[in-house]
Amino acid sequence: MLYTGNPIIKHKAGLLNLAEELNNVSRACKVMGVSRDTFYRYQELVETGGIDALINQSRKTPNLKNRVDEETERAVVNSAIEFPAYGQARTSHELRKAGIFVSASGVRSIWLRHHLENFKKRLAALEKKVADEGIILTDEQVTALERKRHDDEACGEIETAHPGYLGSQNTFYVGNLKGVGRLYQQTFVDTYSKVAFAKLYTSKTPITAADLLNDHVLPFFTAHRLPMLRILTDRGTEYCGRVEHHDYQLYLAVNDIDHTRTKAMSPQTNGICERFHKTILNEFYPVAFRKKLYECRVFPLLQYAENFYYPEPLKLSVR
Repeated sequence: MLYTGNPIIKHKAGLLNLAEELNNVSRACKVMGVSRDTFYRYQELVETGGIDALINQSRKTPNLKNRVDEETERAVVNSAIEFPAYGQARTSHELRKAGIFVSASGVRSIWLRHHLENFKKRLAALEKKVADEGIILTDEQVTALERKRHDDEACGEIETAHPGYLGSQNTFYVGNLKGVGRLYQQTFVDTYSKVAFAKLYTSKTPITAADLLNDHVLPFFTAHRLPMLRILTDRGTEYCGRVEHHDYQLYLAVNDIDHTRTKAMSPQTNGICERFHKTILNEFYPVAFRKKLYECRVFPLLQYAENFYYPEPLKLSVR
């Protein structure tokens, strides 16, 4: 039996499997609506090259007469690495200034052959060259790398090196309890160790945001001799404001903690907290409200949310 997850060749593998199961090539070809010549052609491909040989191979051959000379191609490749942020039109224009004449579509064709057709691949080639040759980056290259880093953060990709290197904090609206009012959950997740802290409040203010850090987060990391270096939050009013008039900003300044804000209209930047909120919302709060567990000070069912989203053990602390 042949197994494949490729939808392009699934029907071809299915024909061969059906013939093997029925032990009759003619019946299998009739059921699948193909000729026996096609069946034997598929069978020969699998016998000689494996199941991947069933993928249609392009019969096109490159017309080498239409290609630019090697010197021009080398100049285009070097320009792509030297100025990774330039597009094909600007690259063509800049090369024209240097006396190298190649059209924008010609630049694109060369990039495709060398796997440099987009900004991300050109940066990857630049990083590889830096690692191999140890070249010194120019201002344009540094700017391009910084731009990629900011774009990655906007898409939810963050860099974290050790516990306390970067913490993620967010506010989650739990609901409205009769006799209590609105409930908000302040959440903190260490992006490296995935240790999480959560605390419920009846308001969403800078004081409550700072209280979670002061009451649970910083004492925990201090006890383990781990400094908290940076915290990532959204641009909510409970986190952002002028230092001299904002309690949360003042608390971070006093404790020498850097503050990073998410990119505007990009909530996925703080996705680690968002995923934790989804876990809590789906796995804990419906049960807690139905069984009125909020009348008790201990929340054992919160442990049920462990490993729901994170492959690593998730430690929770709730007060």
